[in-house]
Amino acid sequence: MSHTYASGAMPLDSGVTRFRLWAPSAPASLALEVEGHPPIPLRPGPDGYTQADVDCPIGARYHYRLDDETVAPDPASRLQHGDVHGDSIVTAPDSYPWRYATWRGRPWEDAVLYETHAGLEGGYAGLLARLPELAALGVTLLELMPIADFPGPRNWGYDGVLPYAPDTAYGTPDELKRLIDEAHGLEMGVMLDVVYNHFGPDGNYLPRYAAPFFRKDVVTPWGEAIDFRQPAVSQFFKENALYWLTEYRFDGLRLDAVHAIAGHEWLHELAQYLRQHISAERYVHLVLENDDNRASLLQGDFDAQWNDDAHHALHVLLTGEAHGYYADYSAQPAQALARCLAEGWLYQGQPSPYRGGQVRGEPSAGLPPTAFVLFLQNHDQAGNRAGGERLASLVDNPARLRAAVALQLLAPQIPLIFMGEERGARTPFHYFTSHADPALAQAVREGRRREFSRFPEFQGSATAALADPNAPETYLASKPRASSADAHVWMRDYAILLHLRARLIAPRLPGATSLGASAIGEHGVFARWELAGGARLTVYTNLGPDRLALPESLQAGLEAYAALLFESVAGARDALFQGEVCGDSTVWLLEEPA
Repeated sequence: MSHTYASGAMPLDSGVTRFRLWAPSAPASLALEVEGHPPIPLRPGPDGYTQADVDCPIGARYHYRLDDETVAPDPASRLQHGDVHGDSIVTAPDSYPWRYATWRGRPWEDAVLYETHAGLEGGYAGLLARLPELAALGVTLLELMPIADFPGPRNWGYDGVLPYAPDTAYGTPDELKRLIDEAHGLEMGVMLDVVYNHFGPDGNYLPRYAAPFFRKDVVTPWGEAIDFRQPAVSQFFKENALYWLTEYRFDGLRLDAVHAIAGHEWLHELAQYLRQHISAERYVHLVLENDDNRASLLQGDFDAQWNDDAHHALHVLLTGEAHGYYADYSAQPAQALARCLAEGWLYQGQPSPYRGGQVRGEPSAGLPPTAFVLFLQNHDQAGNRAGGERLASLVDNPARLRAAVALQLLAPQIPLIFMGEERGARTPFHYFTSHADPALAQAVREGRRREFSRFPEFQGSATAALADPNAPETYLASKPRASSADAHVWMRDYAILLHLRARLIAPRLPGATSLGASAIGEHGVFARWELAGGARLTVYTNLGPDRLALPESLQAGLEAYAALLFESVAGARDALFQGEVCGDSTVWLLEEPA
């Protein structure tokens, strides 16, 4: 093994397997039970770890016995027999024959992300079959929603309880490795979404033998916060990140909802740990979801953050919705979008009315545009809607949505496509689970109903119409299908835009800087950037139906930016020279250096 892990079952060169468990609050009855061996009593040492060396083969099943009635899987299990309550399995870490072992990855500036749910794609085998199509489209970085073992066969992945064990609902570990390997053969990287802010509600045995894993003084939306101040806890997750990046050769990680991690010091430690333990010759990308908008995390440690602010402003412009957190963007959405294009975030330290005046964010204007991941949809923004609707169903004018897609895919921020967008899918993306415990399944249903009862359209008995998260039909309905007759047109447009990005924009993104942005009326935006080598990139977007008069300040010198890169509506560039921005249109201009 290239790394000696602090936790888990580790086959040694001597032929035995070393089992290590952090169990500082374990009952006296704690024992390791390995297939073919009598129970081995365990006693935690001063550091809280237990250890036992056992002569057992690869594939041996094992668990930890807590008392006469309770056995628990290894929290660092690499593979489960059955589900989260089943036995763990001893695995060989270096058994897969990599075909593209010399793959180094691609620079972050090349990234075009494609977020997908492995199960809805037909598992790892189904995704493998799609790789050539995605590569031809222009996707360079496949992003998997979490795969850590979760209860049942259906889940978004954020209810995982065994962070090291890929859920077998999607295929075997070797099938996952083959997916990553073949993606590398197509010059496509693969990222993994990981959850380090909580454990799911079913299958988490840690409180029974490792109570200090959690802290009593900080509560998250999912319960007691994980205590990263504990060295063993910190190491558990640092090594988990390293494990995915080395044993499975993922090209990066997206860390879910890190604002729910108490304090950001550990995040800096994690990034530095990974940079120290992974060859500098590899391109390894670390991306955050962080409602706190901490620019300090993006100054050397992490590559980028999902840009919720830009999404929310775009969503308001596209749909007119103003409830929930969209209220913070509804007063002047065009100005909000302009600031996001120029500086990254809207909220950079000012109070958020939706959050009761809570101050949110840090100044981000000094960050490069590639520090922000720009999306029109993702699993959260569709799946956390009451009906799971996609934008193709919410935006009544396809030209308006095409204009937004053109803005997103050619902007210097890093674009993320959510599965099905590229085909104009109208099928919903629901929240889904498969809890075996009827009480837990009912609690999830009731929680969803409470959440949406605040919205006018779902008051009273209307909430009964919400899709049941635990029903198999809800999962099946979420499979993205190209239901629109113009799916091929969407695919063509995405391919055109992404090929333009790869050829003319991505190579010039290192060192790109904003030259400013401004709103044009209530629905329009102008933005300009200087790219590497002195090229200048300019966009005019109007996400409203009416033509907008182009301010004189933006008409001055327009001829210098007259090289058309893309127009989403024919004649939109010519209209600029007549002093107008066409309705529901985006125009990109590129000025080459003299």
